[in-house]
Amino acid sequence: MFESLQDRLGLILNGLTGRGALSEADVSAALREVRRALLEADVALEVVRSFTDRVRAKAVGAEVLKSIKPGQMVVKIVHDELVEMLGATGVSIDLNAPAPVVIMMVGLQGSGKTTTSGKIAHRLNTREKKKVLMASLDTRRPAAQEQLRQLGVQAGIDTLPVIAGQSPTDIAARAVQAAKLGGHDVVILDTAGRTHIDEPLMIEMAEIKRRSNPHEILLVADALTGQDAVNLARNFDERVGITGLVLTRMDGDGRGGAALSMRAVTGKPIKLIGVGEKMSELDEFHPRRVADRILGMGDIVSLVEKAAENIDAEKAAAMAAKMKSGKFDLNDLADQLSQMQKMGGMGGIMGMMPGMSGMKDKMAAAGLDDRMFKRQMAIISSMTKAERANPDLLKHSRKKRIAAGSGTDASDINKLLKMHRQMADMMKAMGGKKGGGMMKQMMGGLAGKMGLGGMGGMPDLSSLDPKQLEALQKQAEASGLGKGMPGGMGGLPGLGGGKLPGLGGGFPGLPGLPKKK
Repeated sequence: MFESLQDRLGLILNGLTGRGALSEADVSAALREVRRALLEADVALEVVRSFTDRVRAKAVGAEVLKSIKPGQMVVKIVHDELVEMLGATGVSIDLNAPAPVVIMMVGLQGSGKTTTSGKIAHRLNTREKKKVLMASLDTRRPAAQEQLRQLGVQAGIDTLPVIAGQSPTDIAARAVQAAKLGGHDVVILDTAGRTHIDEPLMIEMAEIKRRSNPHEILLVADALTGQDAVNLARNFDERVGITGLVLTRMDGDGRGGAALSMRAVTGKPIKLIGVGEKMSELDEFHPRRVADRILGMGDIVSLVEKAAENIDAEKAAAMAAKMKSGKFDLNDLADQLSQMQKMGGMGGIMGMMPGMSGMKDKMAAAGLDDRMFKRQMAIISSMTKAERANPDLLKHSRKKRIAAGSGTDASDINKLLKMHRQMADMMKAMGGKKGGGMMKQMMGGLAGKMGLGGMGGMPDLSSLDPKQLEALQKQAEASGLGKGMPGGMGGLPGLGGGKLPGLGGGFPGLPGLPKKK
């Protein structure tokens, strides 16, 4: 979503961080570029103006700490103001009210209200173990009520039975009554939308609000809407009174202006963001993490949370046991590749790693992208069980059959086998007695850098809650460990500034890639 804005701001701020001293003219020139970048990203003009004014006021009179370059100070000020613009802290759905808690979904037609209603119900049911009832108040759009019923069946959520001819306000009152009788914790009202805001819509919304007394009124808006989203949010807030925003299609290739503008204009928090089509693809909105990613600082906390959600603990334990014994076959490699894809693929993971967002293009140019992983998965899938367990069986005739089955050629298969061999050798070295000590030392050194020396190694990140992870990330930054300021990875041991070992311009040191001639 924010890639073009991230690239533009990265270039502008990179130009500042390399300088020893900054004049007022330098700051003004940079802020002109920042203003242009934000306007091109569809951020509302009034929001851009107040943002750059606040940054200028802080940057020009800023006291520069001895250990920080002036340019980095400006980056920090821009980062802090971005966080402020998006909302200082993340706010989740408020369920602190007598049951059943009524959540009213409002928005224009096509913004994704019905799907988002299903996603929120699924989230409350699976994560917070709440009993949820969904009711469709959309009597105008053909099959709208049937769509919500199907989503309920898919997610295992109760839906209000449809009675033909009832008005939206009567359905709302019946839904609240049914939720009380059925012992439901939450009732979600999926209201009707229009293609544009009109008076009958607003009257209907106000009447539904009066009859159902909702605790939360969530405005669902399409993140690809652009500047018109600001007018939409303002109108709904003035007439109905919204308590929060849900942005859909945040996984799209829009410029992200709606997300940056709506919170600043309405003062209402963005509570959730839709990041895909699946029922589980609805995330909480964390302003600081989004600001980190926009400025190319990565998002280690979200990466670890994603890993905890997607990585199978039993499989991970089995993999660790295999590593200890030095075994690593092609089935294990396939597991590793599929887990990477679940976490958002190579691009998604790199985007969350501090200082690495700019490497995505170089990696794609070097041939290391998600398409390569899909090819490798296809190759492994075309092998027999015996071949996956024992790659030494793969002679010319077998490779020919596998190439035909996976739509690749012998050179792709050889690259995969070379990559597997190198990974297997590395696993053996780490799993052996000698290598185990080396691994422990390395992890212990990393923990010492982060001020965790007494823990005898890296903490188990999967067992930490988000607040502890946030604190850990701040500790890492304070130690100069992956600070993520544009231009480098800070002081990660042995990384030599902003480059991983042997990275040069592309990724010649990585297995399975052609070396530079």
